[in-house]
Amino acid sequence: MSFLTKKRIWTGIIIILALLFGFVGYFVIANYSTFQLAPIGIGYKAKILCSGVFVSQRDTQAVLSEDLSYPPTLGMVSTKINYEDRSVTTSVYGLMKRRAIYREGLGSTLLTSSAEDDILAQPAALPPSLPENPESVPWPTGDKMATYNIPSNVDMELLQRAVDNAFAEPNPQRLRRTRAVVIVYDGRLLAERYSPGITKDTPLIGWSMTKSVTNALVGILVSQGKLSIDKPVLAPEWSAPDDPRSAITLDHLMRMSSGLKFVEEYEDNPASDVNIMLFLKPDAAAYAASMPAEARPDEKWSYSSGTTNIISRIIRHTLGNQADYVAFPRQALFNRIGMRSAVMEMDASGTYIGSSFMYATTRDWARFGLLYLQDGIWEGERILPEGWVKYSTTPTPKAPKGQYGAHFWLNRGDPENPGNRPFPRLPQDLFLAWGYQEQQTVIIPSRRLVLVRLGMTHQGLWGLESFVVDVFKAIR
Repeated sequence: MSFLTKKRIWTGIIIILALLFGFVGYFVIANYSTFQLAPIGIGYKAKILCSGVFVSQRDTQAVLSEDLSYPPTLGMVSTKINYEDRSVTTSVYGLMKRRAIYREGLGSTLLTSSAEDDILAQPAALPPSLPENPESVPWPTGDKMATYNIPSNVDMELLQRAVDNAFAEPNPQRLRRTRAVVIVYDGRLLAERYSPGITKDTPLIGWSMTKSVTNALVGILVSQGKLSIDKPVLAPEWSAPDDPRSAITLDHLMRMSSGLKFVEEYEDNPASDVNIMLFLKPDAAAYAASMPAEARPDEKWSYSSGTTNIISRIIRHTLGNQADYVAFPRQALFNRIGMRSAVMEMDASGTYIGSSFMYATTRDWARFGLLYLQDGIWEGERILPEGWVKYSTTPTPKAPKGQYGAHFWLNRGDPENPGNRPFPRLPQDLFLAWGYQEQQTVIIPSRRLVLVRLGMTHQGLWGLESFVVDVFKAIR
């Protein structure tokens, strides 16, 4: 074979390889979100399974068949649970492995680019959960229920029927999967029910109800004079003096009106910003803060888990010391109102994922709602600053139908048409912490009611408005 012939062959091979790599590169860029789905799904399964087994202490098969059966492609992801070191490893045919590790009191953390040893070296000392013996401490701080006469305006038979209806499955094609319901009226726990495998002592994920807990943590720091909602937020991502993001205040973040670009979609767009942040990034706040401004502050309302995680980082930096930050939620909030089961989980950088990852029993979620029903006062002690609940439930100007305040959902309605509100049959003063898959803590001051519903509703609404109307029929 002549030198020219060999040269032509090698030239042809190089051209073919260049075309091939060019095609593959174009395909990857054009379908970038598709290539992100696999690591997101694998990370999601590791994280949810680790928390379900080691935080909620639920049966492994139940977590796999209920929490991780949707979307069906998750069935392709294999799992390995190490009960000795309390970790979960997931992969697809041994490739793209993801690992989540459990730490006592801090729940599970999904490893990303961070080394496991670095995470384990982070301060993790927490004060003991209080009360130590909840069965001996009266409700609401403890679980000792006083004997009292049922109020004359309460029909317990109708109330039980309302609870039973919340667990009914009227459409076998779209299961609602209610797991727990608690009804607190005038401070009294009147009714509760749990699905098989769930008890009053089972901590369950709140998803975005965690945002409302972050609201409380901010409020406590405001009462201590350590935070101001009206001052611009200092962030390294927008430290340049001409950066339009430098005008963002804590209030803008609390009201989801920062103007930062962020796509908050789950099932319809699995490769959206929120899933990338939660299941691919080691530092959720840094990822969210790196987003460009798509509007001026207060110009646009856009629901964003990213802004809540920026707030979590603000809390961390405000407290300064990592050990103090780790202890802060339990010390400043949970122990003071008896939320002894509450577990907030961290990202790999050591910041609480205040947007999404908090587990607590249904009774503890009810305690949290009761704190807000009582204007931030707990058994005579002011936990939240005076006026904080009013601030939290004041509609954000750009939020449609007056549906959002400061990290709480509202039912205020359109200022020009108050009847045009998210739940037309329910009172305007209703507000709620509301999370993915229909986790809800509903607070209705005019009715002295706190209602908690936890479940696994994958598609659509579960029927909150009808449930509350049924409760109203029982409590007149």
